[in-house]
Amino acid sequence: MARAPRWQGGGVDEPEVTLHPLLAGRWSPARFDPEHEVSEAELASLLEAARWAPSAGNSQPWSFLAGRRGDPVHALLVRHLAGSSARWAPDAGLLVANLCHRYVEDTDWDYSEFALYDLGQAVAHMTVQAQAVGLSARQFRAFDRAGLAAEFGVPAHWEVTTMTAYGRAPRAAGTDRDRRSLDEISWPG
Repeated sequence: MARAPRWQGGGVDEPEVTLHPLLAGRWSPARFDPEHEVSEAELASLLEAARWAPSAGNSQPWSFLAGRRGDPVHALLVRHLAGSSARWAPDAGLLVANLCHRYVEDTDWDYSEFALYDLGQAVAHMTVQAQAVGLSARQFRAFDRAGLAAEFGVPAHWEVTTMTAYGRAPRAAGTDRDRRSLDEISWPG
């Protein structure tokens, strides 16, 4: 069987087919407006979007540690950022650590073999909801997962996986949005 072609880059900026404007307009900012505050209502709408995400067997294997800039949770999340994300993430109006229910408590049995996929669905829903309320989102992994889990007392059967920064971001002219072509992401068959 032939392998999928390797992506060589190419700067595909516009969708090749019609997409919903929330998807077509989504991008991951490299910086956030440090003056913009994410409201409690906006945070609640993001969490509600995650709540309605699909999951295998309706297991909903996700949870979130959310901190708005200026509150104690945000400060604790910032403390665990790696150098690369510490340059931009503290300016986001909201930081969210994304947690996955990986194992049945006190075992090494998968809670759901689809748990990470399902968490990804929930985070994707949050990202689209952010776009709908005028926020941008950037997902990242540059932080101390073990340190963050210890700081917040995350049980061993849960896994801190990624973080997402939300806020308002100025879009620089010519912002790159390189995307592989449809042919490059479709497995030949």
